[in-house]
Amino acid sequence: MKRILLTGGGSTGHVAVNLALIPHLKRNNWEIHYIGSHNGIERELIEHLPDVTYYPISTGKLRRYFDINNFKDPFRVIKGIGQAYRIIRKVKPSIVFSKGGFVSVPVILASRLTKTPVISHESDMSPGLANKISMPFASKVCVTFPETLKHLPEDKGILLGSIVREELRTGSKRKGLHFCDFTESKPVILVMGGSQGAKRLNEAVRNLVPTLTEKYQIVHLCGKGKVDETIHVHGYKQFEYIKDELPDILAMTNLVVTRAGSNSIYEFLDLEIPMILVPLPLSQSRGDQIQNAESFKKQGFAEVIQEEDVTDESLHQLIEKTYNERDQYKRNMQRSEQSNPLEKLYGLLEKYSKY
Repeated sequence: MKRILLTGGGSTGHVAVNLALIPHLKRNNWEIHYIGSHNGIERELIEHLPDVTYYPISTGKLRRYFDINNFKDPFRVIKGIGQAYRIIRKVKPSIVFSKGGFVSVPVILASRLTKTPVISHESDMSPGLANKISMPFASKVCVTFPETLKHLPEDKGILLGSIVREELRTGSKRKGLHFCDFTESKPVILVMGGSQGAKRLNEAVRNLVPTLTEKYQIVHLCGKGKVDETIHVHGYKQFEYIKDELPDILAMTNLVVTRAGSNSIYEFLDLEIPMILVPLPLSQSRGDQIQNAESFKKQGFAEVIQEEDVTDESLHQLIEKTYNERDQYKRNMQRSEQSNPLEKLYGLLEKYSKY
């Protein structure tokens, strides 16, 4: 039996491709192991899965700006390399697949020490710091956007496209409406601020609840610890995060207001859900979500509003505009040539496995 070691974490986007890949690996009788952090969202999403063995390791965030933890985190990474090295020596995987995020760095460096082949995946248009560090040690780097190839050595990059979890296509609108106590008489807006939440977006949506619920129903995924227990309005449901019910929520969604992480927006593209994208600002990111959002707006899949431009009025106007023009966005999505490349990724894993 072939063994694979998966890694990636720090955000839902750094786990989504692994979640899509796991059922495919199981059907082909792979033994699956996963290295993640002790407290990251990847542990919450992966550890409970049957037939997947989860190993937490020490990891540190690699920053491009000054922070007191910059002096501590290199030691955490070094500790993580040692832990990953021992796990790899024990598991003896045929190959390592990395979705990126800071937890992947010690795993890939340990893979080099054990001469284990690595395939990595970069979802955003420009590679993140963790993937930049890891690239020299990967056999191939799979990318989502064609523009990303120019950032990679010619012999490393493979254009893969978007990978969408199969279960997201199996949702039930009826179950989604029942779960949220919604009716079929009003359209549904899904608001997603990412796993950490989006303060300005959350505030604007809540300010608009009395107005929006006259016409719409709202599912608000507001981030860990961000639920406002003082709001009790029929047609407005808050959750920190939704996992098992997400396919049903998506099945009833008519419009999504979301961050612009590439995994999420490609999932909405696959499901043909019109989008309003609120990318992470440069003050909180390296600008990858801004690039993602601009690409989707250019292709006619989404509208974009920068976080600093979000006000109650501007958000309300954009929701009305995008919903009223939803059929045009759907037609643009239907013309997209994006396809699910899961088989191509699986073929790479087979090809580069060492036994």
